[in-house]
Amino acid sequence: MISQIRGGTRWKRFALVMVPSIAATAAVGVGLAQGALAASFSVSGQDFKVSADKLDGKNLIQYGGVAEGHNLDGSKAHHPVTISGFSHAEITNMCQSLVTPTPLGNITLRLTTGTKAGKPAVAENIYLDVAELDTDAEFTNLDIGVAVGDASHKTKPQAGTVANKYAFSQRADRAVLSNVRQKAWATTAGTFKLPDLKLRLLGGDQPCY
Repeated sequence: MISQIRGGTRWKRFALVMVPSIAATAAVGVGLAQGALAASFSVSGQDFKVSADKLDGKNLIQYGGVAEGHNLDGSKAHHPVTISGFSHAEITNMCQSLVTPTPLGNITLRLTTGTKAGKPAVAENIYLDVAELDTDAEFTNLDIGVAVGDASHKTKPQAGTVANKYAFSQRADRAVLSNVRQKAWATTAGTFKLPDLKLRLLGGDQPCY
């Protein structure tokens, strides 16, 4: 059977490549917008970009680790990361994007939320596996050099991440990050409420920054 062609595009091939991931992402997005689901964002073998005007988080814990994942061929992959955890975080004007190669060229999947004044995205028990971070940061009661295994930590290492519980880290009662630009391998949260959620599929390279 010959694939249907319109304007030079093989639409059945396009659907096979893109529809499963879009449908799954859209379903998760709707649930998150309604506050109905726990959140977990990760992409096999790829990092993704996240930007935000402001992240205001409580009970920061930050330490080095190795994120476990899988390559596109199914083999295991390990990525060195800085794990940042918050018991509660409010994120203003958040954008998350992933550029994926397809037979038709690059496609960008972009999610935005917390764009309306007074309605930030809100996460509980959130962990970020970060590869790169550029931001302006302000910490309250910063404590550097505590061991990850210290029982006084208010948050726990995320599941699926390898970490040395005796490694040194830093923590703070509060962290305010402005003009956030980061590359991450995974984001997990107990709950993640995403007001004014917008999910867009864009042609070409159109990342958050």
